[in-house]
Amino acid sequence: MIDIRPAGMESPSAQALDVMHAMRPGVLQFAALPPLSLYVHLPWCLKKCPYCDFNSHEWRGGTASEPPENAYIDALMADLEASLPLIWGRSVHSIFFGGGTPSLFSPHAIERLISGLRARLRLEANCEITLEANPGTFEKDRFKAFRAAGVTRLSIGVQSFNDAHLKALGRVHDGAQARAALAEAAQAFDTFNLDIMYALPGQSLQDLELDVQTALSFQPPHVSIYHLTIEPNTVFAKTQPVLPEDDTAYAMMDRITEMTAAQGLARYEVSAYAQNDHQCWHNLNYWQFGDYLGIGAGAHSKLTFAHRVVRQVRFREPQLYMQQALKGLPVTRSDDVARSELPFEFMLNALRLKGGFNLSDYTERTGLALTSLQKGLKLAEQKGLIARDLARVWPTDLGFDFLSDLQSLFLAET
Repeated sequence: MIDIRPAGMESPSAQALDVMHAMRPGVLQFAALPPLSLYVHLPWCLKKCPYCDFNSHEWRGGTASEPPENAYIDALMADLEASLPLIWGRSVHSIFFGGGTPSLFSPHAIERLISGLRARLRLEANCEITLEANPGTFEKDRFKAFRAAGVTRLSIGVQSFNDAHLKALGRVHDGAQARAALAEAAQAFDTFNLDIMYALPGQSLQDLELDVQTALSFQPPHVSIYHLTIEPNTVFAKTQPVLPEDDTAYAMMDRITEMTAAQGLARYEVSAYAQNDHQCWHNLNYWQFGDYLGIGAGAHSKLTFAHRVVRQVRFREPQLYMQQALKGLPVTRSDDVARSELPFEFMLNALRLKGGFNLSDYTERTGLALTSLQKGLKLAEQKGLIARDLARVWPTDLGFDFLSDLQSLFLAET
């Protein structure tokens, strides 16, 4: 393990040591590298939602809609340049701007950011470039300007159209703003996603049906629908709201699947529904155990080399991250993924997909033999959680309903 801490960051050898560590011989053997994506974290938002456990920070300096765009982009470019030796010669298939609320950044700033990435990276001709957006930052023609800046796909965090439920979730927008944002997104983008949450405080099955009906009225080619969960270290964890009973939540999930299917949206991942050819390529790469370089405050990376898989973490606090990135030392921690942990790491992602995975992908992406999976696969099949043939494994409907139980079967034995 390499643990690069702030006290030792003055020495430029820390980053060089990380490259040397990644390249040295090891116990794994990869014949080819998986596809590579880029994640860019923009950490500021107007208000921290009480359910959110992401690395997001309320912007409190000056005007709420004006985070330090240029200074942060300078830090991102320095971060990327320090990381280039780790991905030298590889093409990037997708870029995802996540947060926080990336749509707080102006279209001009996003254009500068995309131009900087294009100048430093080899992007595929059809590279998917997604920007997360919040209806609370929406103003007329803003989404069109993001499209002109180079964004190819928008992901809008609607969560609900019900004003009471939005207030309970701590969202800064209302239902009218959500509808206006979606109307412009549908005009400006060939493909876009909207996020909906269910099992909200005080939500009935009828409320959920109305939210989904409203969402589908905009004919989105992709919808992500998430069960509200109470995460540690959030406001909701300290003052937990009253949520619908489990039976009601299951009924909501069944109704969501019925309504989206009627609209021509197929459930291809546990929380994602899409028309043909509108699946999110960036997220598919995560779920298929592809590689991703993460830059920005608190961003995570997973990178494959000839003999190992490495995970990295950037500094979380934005100001500290910016300081360290400008020194060319943005990484606070870098670890090899242990050989014993790779089966669970792979299955944690791949079993989220309705279509499952090819057995050949498992060996190619982990460097391990199929024998490392056999015990878990046998037990999962006995429990009715998976089905399989000679080439492929996929979760059953029961496995999808009890996904955490299925994934846990592949945890490393201690």
